[in-house]
Amino acid sequence: MMNKLFYLIVILLVAMPISGIAQEKESQEKGIPELLKSYNRRTVPYVTVQTLKMEYDDYIILDTRKKEEYKVSHLPNAIWVGEKYNPENFPEINKEDKVVVYCSVGIRSESFGEDLQKNGFEKVYNLYGSIFSWKDAGYQIVDAENKPTEKVHVFGKTWAKYLKTGEKVY
Repeated sequence: MMNKLFYLIVILLVAMPISGIAQEKESQEKGIPELLKSYNRRTVPYVTVQTLKMEYDDYIILDTRKKEEYKVSHLPNAIWVGEKYNPENFPEINKEDKVVVYCSVGIRSESFGEDLQKNGFEKVYNLYGSIFSWKDAGYQIVDAENKPTEKVHVFGKTWAKYLKTGEKVY
């Protein structure tokens, strides 16, 4: 009986740290989907990067990041609008047009999209995974001179782990 108890304790002591390592690795692998589930309310419908790529010309694309992030890189033809919706500084856009908002991963853009909805925009979509997922899918991004680039502003070190491709800029 004592031998069985000893072996059971040894097995538990060995298995617990291994289990913790597996759980940590699993949480790191969850990535953007889990991040969006925990931060977003899904008040703005998502559009996938694949759908946007196929229907690119059907949308007006709004970059809702800081100006310095936009200057490093952005989606082609995206209009920089900043992080906060301000009707006075907002470009002339028909409220019936299909609009996609994006940021780094899709959290800040959801808030911007909510403001658009409150102001009468009827077809607002949040780019799922935003510029990180766009870049990770292999789609082109451009710099301030509209030239293709590999650089992506990652907002901060905490968020950098969610970008799997490209050159990270802080």
